[in-house]
Amino acid sequence: MRKVLIFTLLLFSVSIHAQWVKQTVDTIASLRGISVVNEKIVWASGTGGTVIRTIDGGKTWKVIAVPGAEKLDFRDVEAFDANTAYILSIGNGESSRIYKTTDGGETWKEQFRNKNEKAFFDAIACWDKNNCIAISDPVDKKFVLIETKNGGRNWTPIDTSKMPEAKDGEAAFAASGTCLITQGKNNVFLVTGGSAARVFRSNDRGKNWKVAETPMAKGTAGSGIFSIAMRDSKFGLIVGGNYEKPTENMGTLALTKDGGKTWRALNGLSGYRSGVAFFGVWAAAVGTSGTEHSTNPEYQWFIGDTLNLNSVKAIKSPSKTKLKGGWSESGWGVGPNGLIAKIKLAVIH
Repeated sequence: MRKVLIFTLLLFSVSIHAQWVKQTVDTIASLRGISVVNEKIVWASGTGGTVIRTIDGGKTWKVIAVPGAEKLDFRDVEAFDANTAYILSIGNGESSRIYKTTDGGETWKEQFRNKNEKAFFDAIACWDKNNCIAISDPVDKKFVLIETKNGGRNWTPIDTSKMPEAKDGEAAFAASGTCLITQGKNNVFLVTGGSAARVFRSNDRGKNWKVAETPMAKGTAGSGIFSIAMRDSKFGLIVGGNYEKPTENMGTLALTKDGGKTWRALNGLSGYRSGVAFFGVWAAAVGTSGTEHSTNPEYQWFIGDTLNLNSVKAIKSPSKTKLKGGWSESGWGVGPNGLIAKIKLAVIH
């Protein structure tokens, strides 16, 4: 049975609703990867070589076991339609892999298997179904990047000799598949944690990089930036904190208005958050201790509920639904023990 949680706040004459609807899915996998194609098509991925998919907006879910991947943890998925998706597994050495399906998960082709024992891949991001990039934690003080320009038939290393060096103890978090994101036609962003909490950015698909310091929590293995979302090329949010202290709220949220060159600390989150997404003018953040949402992320956030979610994604295609006197947006979140939930955000004047 689906469980509906509704939170309503009145601000002046505006009624703000955030509603999470849990789904029934036949899996106990811990889910962290999620890709929302449109109102009907959603893919998610997780432990035990598990991938799930709906093509009817969550009415039914297909649980897919990737052959030979039973011990792999698929932390990220990038989907483009009901048939086409990439999945990335994490781990040391050969546990880091990339698979692709073009028939809705009926068959999978292994496209990449990491041969560098020092590398540990964290995430994959795509500009389109043919052009993608993937990231590993640093090896010899340099993040390891690979790319494809032909739909994954070939994955090749990106020259990072001119990329700023990683600091000792700096790495990326494979917590939600959003430590690495693409934006626009050529932009890509990478966020880090550990000894540093920085944002690396490239405007030419990873050929050249610049890096910015942030006011986010850092200094321990479990602290830093866990997720980034860009509303456009200039306005973006980062979330994180310390996952070992999930209710600490210092250094958990920051904002950029200049495309990632500078970051300003914000208040509004009640603890560590591993995922953030924009829903039109809305934003939502999720983590182990709960969720928040905002219609104006720079100034005001509202506490949502106590759902334990790892990541959140908005619907890629225009999702705004007109209501009488207002509008709504929607998206999806995933978490441990097969948890997947749909979020509906609405403003009624």
